[in-house]
Amino acid sequence: MFLGEHQHLVDPKGRVILPARFRQELEGGLIVTKGLDDCLFVFTTSEWQKIEDKIRELPTTKSDARAFARNMFSGASSNILDKQGRLMIPQNLREFAGLKKDVVVIGVGTRVEIWDKAKWERYKKETEKGFSEKAEELADLGI
Repeated sequence: MFLGEHQHLVDPKGRVILPARFRQELEGGLIVTKGLDDCLFVFTTSEWQKIEDKIRELPTTKSDARAFARNMFSGASSNILDKQGRLMIPQNLREFAGLKKDVVVIGVGTRVEIWDKAKWERYKKETEKGFSEKAEELADLGI
């Protein structure tokens, strides 16, 4: 399980060091793709397979399902970490997420997210305000 918030840098070659505690789960390979809210999603290959299976079940007759599948798959890149635990992020994905230098790598249970630091700080500030209310709503749903 991926947990925590970690400050890192994108090096001039487009690589990001991933936290040591994430590396063991990702050493068998990973998929990095466009995420939601202007970040990148990083999945283990086994978790990606589950997502891929679910996307395949979406009805191709619905335009929003086709658009979602296209964005997830066209942005996806199969990758491995180098010996120093660095992830090479393709240029198109760095541009999508606005990653230049300072980034935040967060663990979100079954995935890792990579955020531009300024975007992450804004997102946190906006969403933390309603955290208690959302917790109450989720509790009503039995979560």
